[in-house]
Amino acid sequence: MSRARPDHQPLFERLRQAGFSGWVADLEEQSAKWFTPEHHGDYARWSAALEALPPIEGARGHYVRAAVTIEGRCAAPDSLKTALMGLSPWRKGPWRFADVGIDSEWRSDWKWDRVRPHLSDLRGRRILDVGCGNGYHAWRMLADAPELVLGIDPSVLFNLQFLAAWHYLRDPRIHLLPLTVQAMPANMQWFDTVFSMGVLYHRRSPFDHLIQLKGLLRPGGELCLETLVVEGGRGQVLVPEGRYARMNNVWFLPSVPELEHWLKRSGFIDVRCVDVSRTTTEEQRSTEWMTFESLPQCLDASDPSHTVEGHPAPLRAVLLARRPG
Repeated sequence: MSRARPDHQPLFERLRQAGFSGWVADLEEQSAKWFTPEHHGDYARWSAALEALPPIEGARGHYVRAAVTIEGRCAAPDSLKTALMGLSPWRKGPWRFADVGIDSEWRSDWKWDRVRPHLSDLRGRRILDVGCGNGYHAWRMLADAPELVLGIDPSVLFNLQFLAAWHYLRDPRIHLLPLTVQAMPANMQWFDTVFSMGVLYHRRSPFDHLIQLKGLLRPGGELCLETLVVEGGRGQVLVPEGRYARMNNVWFLPSVPELEHWLKRSGFIDVRCVDVSRTTTEEQRSTEWMTFESLPQCLDASDPSHTVEGHPAPLRAVLLARRPG
């Protein structure tokens, strides 16, 4: 089987056993169309890079370090770097494949360090990571010995970056499917923990998103929500007229008290904000692995407390909540 066409059957069988046979049948039909040249104009180039990955002898994964690390010996490090470069841009990370380090656009480990201390124990849990990108945080979750981590993200490139790590590690606990959250079964009530990090502000209807997330959780399950916010009290919401930090798909940036209200209105309990941090140009920036514009180009050069459009600069909050038991 091509490295760019993963075998999802073990995951599908696990979902069948859990009572989701109808959904799995739909996924099996759809999967024949996943990862094809029709999906993206760069698919052929990306899949060729994936196929060109050289062996790493004795490959083994480490998930506690800042970089998701694949230890082992690669006899062709230049070829390894060239192949991984062929999967650029790398937005989430960092990663290390043998002696090749990937300095991604985001220092995603900084976000994980802000989130992880506040979570319930992930040991033995079924976890869903919505909009997971290339799966960096999902791999980091394996350090806590969960039963299953399922990431979903529709991006073809992010799925292929995930498969670059999967090619060497093949950990049966972790999977990534090219899906949006709308493609998940309504009111699934199966996951112990659901993450939605960096997704809510891209949703035209934030309440629909929050209700979808609640439906995916088992009774008593925990939501970890990380999103852009603005300073202020109840009722404070920024709805950009055009772009926000040069992004054209940002719809709602609430204050923390307003977001807490949204979660409660959506049926969550034990809602609490555990972190608020301003995004810095050290945490998000261009590198040789992501050479396009990044946060420094999205801030006002004369006043970096504002975006180039004049909005407050990115401020991110982490909120935890539970579905009632």
